[in-house]
Amino acid sequence: MADGAMNVSKFEFKSHNEPDEIRSPDKTRVEVVRLTGFTLGRLNMEPGWRWSECVKPVVKTDSCQVSHVGYVVSGALTVRLNDGTQKTLTKGTSYTIPPGHDAWVEGNERFTCIEVMSAEQYAKPA
Repeated sequence: MADGAMNVSKFEFKSHNEPDEIRSPDKTRVEVVRLTGFTLGRLNMEPGWRWSECVKPVVKTDSCQVSHVGYVVSGALTVRLNDGTQKTLTKGTSYTIPPGHDAWVEGNERFTCIEVMSAEQYAKPA
């Protein structure tokens, strides 16, 4: 069980179809929705997307330095940590990914996920 209870004090809802912010590096669409005290992102990566080719030029770091917590809605994404550990995330998977990784879309289906931790900073220009 997680330490420290989080509380919600306001009933709010917003659609990712009308996000507060959109970021769109090559083959990437990040739809950011801000609710009181929380930021969520719907990330869409097209077939052929690779972090080191599509996002790295925007953020200007050697590997992704963002921590991720999320849920895979569709598609498949392979993540390789800087230490060589590698896993493929598929539809229905919840995940945590520490900073220091590359990632790429597997196959010909768009990868879509909902992120509950990284949305405020992911793919923001340096």
